[in-house]
Amino acid sequence: MNTLPPGLQVVTVDWQKSSYSGANSNCVETARFDGGIGVRDSKDAAGPVLSFGTRAWDDFIGGAKASV
Repeated sequence: MNTLPPGLQVVTVDWQKSSYSGANSNCVETARFDGGIGVRDSKDAAGPVLSFGTRAWDDFIGGAKASV
């Protein structure tokens, strides 16, 4: 996990919520930016953002898909 790249403004990123997110609002949102992926709580858009490198995120997604 990394911090956001210097100068990245979270408000300029296009956040997306999973299509599997129902009406329960217990969701996370993700956004791609140069060099990584941001993840935040959909209920707290102004809250903290976790940042992962592209390779780490791709490995995570690959592992999640493989375990289904």
